[in-house]
Amino acid sequence: MKQKIVFFGSSRYVIPIIEVLKKNFDLSLVITTEQNPSNPIPHFCNKNKIKYISVTSLNNSIVNDQLSMVNCQLAILADFGLIIPKRVLKIFQKGIINIHPSLLPKYRGPTPVQNAILNGENMTGISIIKLDDKVDHGPILAQKEEKILEDDTADTLYARLFEIGADLIYQNIKHYIKGYLKPRQQIHSKATFTKLLQKNDGLINLDNPPSPIKIARMIRAYHPWPGVWTKLQIVAGSTRGVDVQKIIKFLPEQKIQVEGKNPVSYKDFTNGYSKGKDILEKLKLTI
Repeated sequence: MKQKIVFFGSSRYVIPIIEVLKKNFDLSLVITTEQNPSNPIPHFCNKNKIKYISVTSLNNSIVNDQLSMVNCQLAILADFGLIIPKRVLKIFQKGIINIHPSLLPKYRGPTPVQNAILNGENMTGISIIKLDDKVDHGPILAQKEEKILEDDTADTLYARLFEIGADLIYQNIKHYIKGYLKPRQQIHSKATFTKLLQKNDGLINLDNPPSPIKIARMIRAYHPWPGVWTKLQIVAGSTRGVDVQKIIKFLPEQKIQVEGKNPVSYKDFTNGYSKGKDILEKLKLTI
């Protein structure tokens, strides 16, 4: 008989994990914060006939009742976005196993991949830990390193790491269930922490811009959100046009997108906008 498992997760990045759990275990329930049936997790669950519930909080007696009725000893969590209350942790006799996209104890918290790219790291990885009542604090079951590529964005790296996580959970969870895999404590004195991103984290001050290296890292780390951007008066055309305040986004692959327009190359941006060359020179971005 296959092991019954509940899964907590809330982004398209974790769909490979759901696929592995559905194929190899009795995936009894998926819990997600995604509310719209067209969102990635609800859409995937409906398409594959997986029972799911959408939540805005776990401090809810109805949610707790549903979890208790599943009568499941083990849960898996990845990219969920909500703190797990103690009462939910206690429902699962074998605990909740978290798939976290960093080499813990480094980069605990909500934005490990973005911070690894921002800090110019060459390596990151995936950690499988047993949740406790502190954020990303629990003992480690397994880890695997992964190289950060020169053109990796947060988007590409999250996707790749959770694919690795799906394989790592498959390789290790049966050993954990049978008691062969013993958790080891993290070295908490070496922990580093990340914070939630805000839209203004990607704002560039053209009068006091970051270094070109920092901007390049920001563009990769903040793609697709919050993005790297600025706002200024800009005129379409080299000599004439209407002077309008626009948001300008700096994208991977040396692309720029003016609000309301399609992304263009740096060269096309300088040709199409009177201030284009000045902006790129201020930021020391080469065409």
